Amino acid sequence: MRWVKSVRHLLRGAIFLVMRLCYRLRVQGREHIPQQGAALVVCNHVSFMDALVLGGSSPRPLRFVMDQPIFDSPWLKWWFQLVGAIPIESERRSPGGIRRALDDVSQALRHGEVVMVFPEGRLTPDGEIHAFRRGLETILMRDAVPVVPAGLAGLWGSWTSHYDGKAFKKWPRRFRAPVSLHFGKPINPREIGDLALRRYLEQQVRSLKAEADQDIAPR
Repeated sequence: MRWVKSVRHLLRGAIFLVMRLCYRLRVQGREHIPQQGAALVVCNHVSFMDALVLGGSSPRPLRFVMDQPIFDSPWLKWWFQLVGAIPIESERRSPGGIRRALDDVSQALRHGEVVMVFPEGRLTPDGEIHAFRRGLETILMRDAVPVVPAGLAGLWGSWTSHYDGKAFKKWPRRFRAPVSLHFGKPINPREIGDLALRRYLEQQVRSLKAEADQDIAPR
């Protein structure tokens, strides 16, 4: 619906302002998000604030894939529904849950939207990027849209990361910490091939994360 798209554009701008207040945020490569048409954004997963940083920094609203238990939060479900989050549930907990999520992702892409996924499938436990899980190939076999890799740095150590214990189970230690997000050039999945695609995207995200680390390193 048109009003939903308008609301999401307004929310994207508001989120970006809040993120700029919370962090000394630097964003590179926003122009790599296609101005129109479908795209898939993939990024490393550092903290529970990642989706807000990415969603606010993107020039277009992002529909991010997230765990069903978090989506079903009684306090935040209305927000996740408003911004168009796509919940995904494990087959063990809900037979057919992954297929339903893939159908929702495919529908969003076929409507020309931008979808964001964290291919590691979980928050990093140690600040490092971990192997990308299966799923990217399935999405892109259905809809071979441009893939925009992204690397995020600066949120490891925050109270919403797993640094020094579980997220949220410690007091915030920093305010206005430097955070850097680098978007890379879009990748045509047809030019890479299904077998090498996941590893190639992981390498691209690692390179962009290293650039983002350098961006906020003390000088």
